[in-house]
Amino acid sequence: MGVPSFFRWLSRKYPKIISPVLEEQPQVVDGVTLPIDYAAPNPNGELDNLYLDMNGIVHPCSHPENKPPPETEDEMLLAVFEYTNRVLNMARPRKVLMIAVDGVAPRAKMNQQRSRRFRSARDAQVENEAREQVMREREQVGEFIDDSVKNKKTWDSNAITPGTPFMDKLAAALRYWISFKLSTDPGWKNLQVIISDATVPGEGEHKIMNFVRPQRADPQYNPNTTHCIYGLDADLIFLGLATHEPHFKILREDVFAQNNRKRHNFTDSLNMTEEEKQLIAKQDSEKPFLWLHISVLREYLAAELWVPKLSMPFNLERAIDDWVFMCFFCGNDFLPHLPSLDVRENSIDILLDIWKVVLPSLKSYMTCDGELNLQSVEMLLGQLGAREGDIFKTRHIQEVRKQEAIQRRKLQRNVSKGQDRHPTVPSEQLQLYDTNGQLAAGSWNLTTHDMVNLKKEIMLANEGDPEAIAIVKAQSDRNDKLMEEISTQDMEKVVNDANKANYSVADAMKKKLMAKKRKLEQEEEAERDTKKNTSKKMDEQAQAGQELDKEIKAEVIQEVEEEDDNDDDDGGNDVEGKAVKGEESVPIVSSGGIRSGVFDSDVEVKLYEPGYRERYYVAKFNIKESEIEALRKDLVRRYVEGVSWVLAYYYQGCASWDWYYPYHYAPFASDFFGIADMKIEFEEGEPILPYEQLMSVLPAASAHTLPSIFKPLMSKPDSEIIDFYPTEFPIDMNGKKMSWQGIALLPFIEAKRLLRVVRNQYSRLTEYERSRNVCKEPVLLISNKNVNYEKFAKRLFKEPADGVDLKFQHFKSGLSGIVSTDVENFQLNSKVQCPLESGSLPELSTNLFLKMAYKLLPLPNKNKSVILNGFIPPEALLTPYDLDAILYKYNNHQNNNRSGPWNFENDMRQNKVPVGPSGTTQYKPRVGGFRSFFYFSQMNNTTNYNGQYNNNVPQPRVNNGMQSRYSNENRNGNYQRSQYNPNQSRYNNDNNKMGRNFNQQGRQYGGNNAGRRYQGSNREPYNAANYSRR
Repeated sequence: MGVPSFFRWLSRKYPKIISPVLEEQPQVVDGVTLPIDYAAPNPNGELDNLYLDMNGIVHPCSHPENKPPPETEDEMLLAVFEYTNRVLNMARPRKVLMIAVDGVAPRAKMNQQRSRRFRSARDAQVENEAREQVMREREQVGEFIDDSVKNKKTWDSNAITPGTPFMDKLAAALRYWISFKLSTDPGWKNLQVIISDATVPGEGEHKIMNFVRPQRADPQYNPNTTHCIYGLDADLIFLGLATHEPHFKILREDVFAQNNRKRHNFTDSLNMTEEEKQLIAKQDSEKPFLWLHISVLREYLAAELWVPKLSMPFNLERAIDDWVFMCFFCGNDFLPHLPSLDVRENSIDILLDIWKVVLPSLKSYMTCDGELNLQSVEMLLGQLGAREGDIFKTRHIQEVRKQEAIQRRKLQRNVSKGQDRHPTVPSEQLQLYDTNGQLAAGSWNLTTHDMVNLKKEIMLANEGDPEAIAIVKAQSDRNDKLMEEISTQDMEKVVNDANKANYSVADAMKKKLMAKKRKLEQEEEAERDTKKNTSKKMDEQAQAGQELDKEIKAEVIQEVEEEDDNDDDDGGNDVEGKAVKGEESVPIVSSGGIRSGVFDSDVEVKLYEPGYRERYYVAKFNIKESEIEALRKDLVRRYVEGVSWVLAYYYQGCASWDWYYPYHYAPFASDFFGIADMKIEFEEGEPILPYEQLMSVLPAASAHTLPSIFKPLMSKPDSEIIDFYPTEFPIDMNGKKMSWQGIALLPFIEAKRLLRVVRNQYSRLTEYERSRNVCKEPVLLISNKNVNYEKFAKRLFKEPADGVDLKFQHFKSGLSGIVSTDVENFQLNSKVQCPLESGSLPELSTNLFLKMAYKLLPLPNKNKSVILNGFIPPEALLTPYDLDAILYKYNNHQNNNRSGPWNFENDMRQNKVPVGPSGTTQYKPRVGGFRSFFYFSQMNNTTNYNGQYNNNVPQPRVNNGMQSRYSNENRNGNYQRSQYNPNQSRYNNDNNKMGRNFNQQGRQYGGNNAGRRYQGSNREPYNAANYSRR
């Protein structure tokens, strides 16, 4: 997810959401490493369902950053098996494992994929050139390098894209490895594994969400199911909140650990011995992991998002949805972030403060089940737009101060340690001459007159002042220019004249120089006059050219409308060179004639100075000021469509496979006015095929991953689509510092033209190539010990089962769906071969497991943003001190007595978070909902967390909700809430009652002073809606 630094910001603001993973180490007996007992109790707490965003495993295994890369693709796949096995041993799901690999993405995501892959190909080219340079240098000093090393190229990571041979091999390898584990590991006997490989359309994490939604809709679904998703993307946090599942956590690598920061390059690994490689591999296998607890984040947000004096009942679930939506403005994979927002500048807190001000004046929240209230959005962005100028100025001041601090640190390194602290290395030299009387190289060329006039500047320049250095250097350059213009003959003539007139050489030179200066001043003045006259002529020509451009544009628009009156390419998203009927025509935007290289358009824009808005549009979109308003209208509409699409994507699924944002930059927040009455509609469309996506996102350098018939389309000059594959492209740093943060200004794909050209080649594909260019369903694998094995085996494989779809529900196995025979024609009483050529993995008997095609049950209606009825809350973790840190915005260190900066790794290791419901459940299926009964598993009311975490467990009131499984939507209801303090504290609330009460041992929440309330700012008592605790 394109939200840079979001995880770091979130974990700093809400430190208790993070806890370390407790990992068992395998035992070694007589030099043999024994596998970990998967069936043993999990030290991290028991887990029902685990979801793997598989691309987060494949990428670090195929091209790792902190160790030498694997030599072959088979070694990569073995590394994937090993990594996945480690993750599974940490999480140990008992019911469901879902492996989701990125398939064909929506068009909105392809723009970002295209940018990444073009830049990846360019980086690979640079790395290969660096490798060759290193090898040439080593050979020049007499070192022998084997031909296999010299001919080896950097593995193309763009092969991790649906439709490539590598992804086909990965899918086959995953099916085999899962079958192997189901057949041989007793701990997997009840595990049901769903594999959604690259042939299933959709991004991996969103395929997981599409699985969770129908499971929740099953009447037999247990609302106390514990979920975990593995991955590094920031959007997994949003997706975890969007499920509204109370028992959800995220497993990820601890990327901030010290041993994860070392990067290895080709030079490091060239002469590395096998022992060194094994040592690095061992260190890599021991890198730590951590949990991010969504349940604890929900506790923090319950306090953070509470707003008094609302015109409607406070609803935590709706408030969380609004918070997730506001985070989208700071960055996502489908839209550029607003210029005034940056997570590292606490932009989310700015939006939250505005939201709290705006919400009491509204009749509803900004979002509802994935749909936007545009009136609320307009008010939010209007308030943000009023602050934009101050935000830009503050950002500039902070950046200037940061650069000044860096400069001071540099200067301090070149200062003596004595009392005088004089510079040991001067930044610039004054006039210095050699023994022949010639000016030394690199010295300033200044006359005595210059030294007197510029005394102050010279002193500041020697202290490192950049402005003073520029002034003195400019004078030195002028003197150098004058000296070059005076020839040797002129010098001799001056000397003779001086001798005759009894003048000194210095006086004569001074007169000569003064004369030259006057001459230059006159020339400069004449040049300025010439420029003024020229600019007038250019303005007249530009005006005439503008009129001609309008005539030509009108003709082009008329031709386009006549050619295709109703058929708009890509659902009307291609705005370049087209006009909107009945509205002002949208100007053509471009990269301004820049074809390659890196530049920063923010240098010209200067957001911190007045007039930045006009400069922004002129510099970044290369249009005229008169065209800004027409562009603004289209830009804002596309962006509103974008945030509407993104919100629906996270809460309901893909609203349109064809929609995309057709610009590289975002509008200002102040530009979002007049949007309240916009009607946003999408046509769902359908996903394209894998080869069509490959041709949309890959550069010509990665054509080797495609069938050979497509390569000429990407490289031959006469190709109809050659303009989609530039070898050079500009990168706009857009005010950023790191190269990867720049914006690649690539041309947008015209899908209609691309699909027509690509599909014309399909008849020339081989049978194997056709097999990779398909869309399939996921597969379900179970062992022969599973409770559904006999039923499935009998109905699908032992009896005639052509076209039979077998429906099953949640209660018996913890999974629901529809199964049928798979397209690969799995049969009992046969063998499965390992697809890897290397390794010693055996062939498997198909009598030990079943492999079936799997479909989700259709949703009966739209997904609802509610906590399901019958859940039991997790045990509370936050203390009153933690709540105070949120409410009154002060730093919340876990060690309250410690001073100094917060240390992520050390502080995180102190967290101990109990997982799952704070009790046991027993339930039975019934139509229309889920009935849960609370039983005390421990008569002494205590819960033991891994032998270390002992707290009194309160008695939560469970809402049996006979009317509806949705217990907290627009009616009175009791939302089960974990307690903040184990001593009888509770939230009392009702959706129709406002007021906030923290009751601790019979007193209002006020720290250690009984009977005292929080005072100030007209604050009402706290009411966390739907929260009740007994």
